[in-house]
Amino acid sequence: MGRIVLTEFISLDGVMEEPRWTFDFERGPDGNAFKFDELFASEALLLGRVTYQAFAQAWPNMGGDEFGERMNSIPKYVVSSTLTGEQADWGPTTVIREDVVPAITKLKAQADGDLLVEGSCQLARTLIQHDLVDEYRFMLFPVVLGAGKRLFPEESRESGARLALTEVKPDQDGVMLLRYEPAEAGEEKSR
Repeated sequence: MGRIVLTEFISLDGVMEEPRWTFDFERGPDGNAFKFDELFASEALLLGRVTYQAFAQAWPNMGGDEFGERMNSIPKYVVSSTLTGEQADWGPTTVIREDVVPAITKLKAQADGDLLVEGSCQLARTLIQHDLVDEYRFMLFPVVLGAGKRLFPEESRESGARLALTEVKPDQDGVMLLRYEPAEAGEEKSR
């Protein structure tokens, strides 16, 4: 059985939308290794349509190194009810059009490795809501943006979810590399 790993660039106030603001920071060698290791440990990318289309526009032009080559060649699953076959042409891509939760549950059961979710706010929220996320990885940037889409919206406070910190590492420019797993009520994990 595979695992769903949700990885996000996130501000101190929880904003994850359009992360161009991260370009103002030097994440350093540990941050670069964090992103490199998670990509190369993954079997496939699982993306929402907006993130997929943004990546599909950018990454084919950045395939000159090992990371770029992997981004372009790794299998991709994109969740979209509107993306056409002609638009889903960035490397090996499968479109999940309907019955999203059962389709992803089946995909996870058939996978041998990690399914890496980057960005993809709406998809990420769906995965969280249905307890399909096995690990959360955040690059927490020391900036307050004040507005923008948040991974955990206001309405999620009522139901809540407890996470167990499994790794924390400071990087350059005050960027924190964080790893969490879902925790059972009362569960304690050591770092």
